[in-house]
Formats: sequence, C-alpha cells, structure tokens
Amino acid sequence: MQNNKNLTTIASYVLAAVTLLVVMKAGLLASLFAGLLVFSLVHMLAPALGKNISSQRAKVIAVTVLVVLIVLALSAAIWGAVTFFQSDAGSIGNLMQRLADIVEASRGKMPEWLRSHVPAGADALREMISSWFRANASNAQTMGEQAGRTLAHVLIGMVVGAMAALYDTTYPPDYKPLSAALHARIANLHAAFQNIVFAQVRIAAINAILTAIYLMVILPLAGIHLPLAKTMVAVTFLAGLLPVIGNLISNTVIVIISLSHSLEIAVASLVFLIIIHKLEYFLNAKIIGSHIDARAWELLAAMLVMEALFGLPGVVAAPVFYAYLKKELSDNGLV
Repeated sequence: MQNNKNLTTIASYVLAAVTLLVVMKAGLLASLFAGLLVFSLVHMLAPALGKNISSQRAKVIAVTVLVVLIVLALSAAIWGAVTFFQSDAGSIGNLMQRLADIVEASRGKMPEWLRSHVPAGADALREMISSWFRANASNAQTMGEQAGRTLAHVLIGMVVGAMAALYDTTYPPDYKPLSAALHARIANLHAAFQNIVFAQVRIAAINAILTAIYLMVILPLAGIHLPLAKTMVAVTFLAGLLPVIGNLISNTVIVIISLSHSLEIAVASLVFLIIIHKLEYFLNAKIIGSHIDARAWELLAAMLVMEALFGLPGVVAAPVFYAYLKKELSDNGLV
C-alpha cells in the first residue's frame, strides 16, 4: 500500500513537471496565470459568502455570481490597460522615441565618464534596443501580432480558473489517490502563485504610489514638470511586478526622462529611487521572503536560468515556479 502511495505521489510530480513544461513551450503562461489569479480571488472571497449560507444551491449561486463579477472586473482592468498603452499618454512607442531623443539631447550635459557609456545619439540607442529585441525575437517581436491570441488565452484561462474555483469551493472533495496527489500539486502551485504575485502587486503598488508622489507632487511643487509622468508611473507599476529586474527597467526610464530637464534632476531622481528600493528590499524580505524564504539573489538566479531556457516568459514565470519548487521541497523536508 505504501509503495502504491509513493508511486502515485511520484506520478503526480512527473505530471506536474510535464504540464508546466508544456505551458512554457506552448506559450500558455498567460492562461495559467490568469486562471490562477481568478482561482485565488475566488478562494479568498468565497468563504465570506459561505458563512451565512447553509443551502448548497444558494451557495453555488452566490459563488457563481462572485466568479462572474471577478472575471468581469479583471476583463475591464485588462481592457483599461490596453486602452491606456494604445493612447498617446501611455504609448510605449512614444516613450521609446522620447527616451532616444532625450539621450541625444542630453549628451552635452553629461560628464565625460558618463558620456562614454551612453549610446551616441538616438539612432545608436534605438539600435541597442532593437538588438535586445532581436535577441529575444521568438518572444518580443511577435508580441503585437499575438496580442489578440494572448488576450483570448487570458480570457479562456480566467474561465477555466473560475470553473475550477467554483467546483473547489462549493462541492466536497472526493478524490481518488492520483487525483488527490494532483490536487496537492495544484494547491502548492496556487499557494506559490498567491504568495509571490499578491505580495509583488503590493510592493509594485507602493513603488508606483511613491513614484507618483515624486513625479506629480514633489517635482511640480519645485517648479519642475517632467514629460510622460503618467506613463512612468504605469511603467513603474507594471515593471515592478517582476522582482529585482523590474526595478532596473523602471529606474532607467525615470532617470533618462529626468535628463530632459537637467543632469541635477536626473541625479536627484536616482537618489530618490535608491531610497525607494532600499525600502523595497525591506518589503521583499518582509513580504516575499517570509512566505517562501527566498532571497533576492535566489529569485534573480531563477530568472536568469528561466530566461535562458524560455526567453521573456521565463523571466515572468521564474518567481512563481521557483516558489512552487521550494514549497514542494520544503514540504518533503528537503530544504
């Protein structure tokens, strides 16, 4: 009996690993994360509904309504984000063009030691950015072409996550051995996703709020109005969803935009960002580290390996997959 249980558990680990590999290879990461997000939200909110509902049918109806509201709210949020980044205020293309123009115009303000490390003009900067995208051609260059497909995957993932959450929260479990083992793998992946993503959303939101205060309150009070302030706040939030590497992206954008005013403001922005991210290191240790006992270097190493294997989606998946792996190892007393 014990041998059968061990074989069942091993089979569940193998199936979980194969499934995650297929997700990465088939480009289904957006679907997986969308499903896990809906699944997590329903599991967080459904218990409050069940407290005052005794009828099984009424509970199913209540959770169904909750599921529909969550899916609609997330769909509206996605539509709003897409609309913003397609507008003039949030256009990434406009942002990249503006960054290139600022670098070209600001070279004369830079000291010689810094000027030697900055691309010589807008064309050189655009070439550097283009080279990076070409290095990730299988992922980056097809983003625009696959946007509709990705959105469809996200919607389908949300529906699947909603259906799974509805069943999981309203019907008593009755699993056969392999089903029970697979459910345990899903539960651990869900826990890893919830710990990493929800914690990182809180950290990204704090970063974005502090950045908005700096760009839209402190600098204007000093008579300094930087261009693309709203876009920089949006980029800070979205990039901040990626642990460690997201800071480098948003910081680079803000410092370059600050150069459009003066080198002094760029330095002031850099100092401000350093202070913010010292705070973020504390938050990372408190929020993320306490949940999965992972240091920043561990997450960065995981992202480097996953990027080498799967490109840009690997960077996004790495924190969650690493947290999941560590959760499974920890549950078995191996780490």
